[in-house]
Amino acid sequence: MAKETGRKLIAQNKKARHDYHILDTYECGLVLTGTEVKSLRQGRASLVDGFAQVDGGEAWLHNVHIPEYSQGTWTNHSARRRRKLLLHRAEIDKLIGKTQETGHTLVPLALYFKDGRAKVEVALAKGKKEYDKRQTLREKQDRREAERAMSAARRRQRA
Repeated sequence: MAKETGRKLIAQNKKARHDYHILDTYECGLVLTGTEVKSLRQGRASLVDGFAQVDGGEAWLHNVHIPEYSQGTWTNHSARRRRKLLLHRAEIDKLIGKTQETGHTLVPLALYFKDGRAKVEVALAKGKKEYDKRQTLREKQDRREAERAMSAARRRQRA
């Protein structure tokens, strides 16, 4: 079998970008069991309620739902177990300092395979206020309307 290359997206947390200001992102490896990897290869996972935490000098991913593997037997994994994140010591130390600041948290943004290995993109984030969310939606809508008007003008020029 040929070695897998490139990036294959499994799950994405779009709501995190809506609910948080993303300050910094980190690519982390994951410690997984065999049935978890097989379930991920089928493209089944959910990051919706997930968050990361640093405990005792180690980074952990909580509440990420990887469903049980359908052909698994008694060796199957628990769907919402906590999973260890693989980061360099300097990155963990930096995250410890940043997450102790008020309002900062670690949220998973994407779960994917990179060159055959499961990776998770974790973001250092600060929660948005309700008016920030409305402002972001307004800017997105204005950008969409401007693009629509520009494409309509281009169509009229061609005709």
